[in-house]
Amino acid sequence: MIGDRWGVNEDETARSYPCDEFVESPALQAWRGVTVEAPAEAVWPWVAQVRLAPYAYDWIDNLGRRSPRELAGLPEPQAGERFTCAGGRKLGRIVSVEQGQQMTGTIMGAFMSYVLVPQGDHTTRLLLKVTMETNRVVALGLSLGDLIMARKQLLNLKLHAERHHRRRSPHRP
Repeated sequence: MIGDRWGVNEDETARSYPCDEFVESPALQAWRGVTVEAPAEAVWPWVAQVRLAPYAYDWIDNLGRRSPRELAGLPEPQAGERFTCAGGRKLGRIVSVEQGQQMTGTIMGAFMSYVLVPQGDHTTRLLLKVTMETNRVVALGLSLGDLIMARKQLLNLKLHAERHHRRRSPHRP
C-alpha cells in the first residue's frame, strides 16, 4: 500500500507488534521508525508523554497549542488511561503497556504500538505500527495521512529525547 512504510526495514515490518493482537483482519497496516541517539530509558518518557499532546503538527492536530518541550514528570502509563490529547480533548485509550518497552493505544478505531528497541548503550529504534479494520480505500487515505503526521511525531520525539539526553549527559562519548 502507498505510504505504509517510512524509516523501517524488512525485519521491523515482519516482527510482531502488540497492536496486532487487537485487529483480526487489518486493511491498514503502516510501519514507521526512527533511530534516536539516546538510550531507551531516555526515549521512553517522551513516548509516554504522548498522553499530553500529539507532538506532530500542533497547528493541525492540537489547534495551535504547543506540545510540551520539557518532560512533565508524568506517572507511568497504565492500560485503561486516556491515550493522547489533541486540541485540549482527551482521546482514545491505552490498551497495553510494558514499561520502558512499548505502549499501545487505540483512537478512532485504529490501534497503534510504540515500541522501543535498544541498539547498544546509546541508541534506540523507536518503531510505530498502526493497524485498523476498514475498507481498502479508507485504508489508503489513512496510510497517507498517517505517514505525514506520524513521521513528524516520531521526528519530534527523537529531537526532544536527544536534546534532553544531551543536557543530562553532556560528556557522553
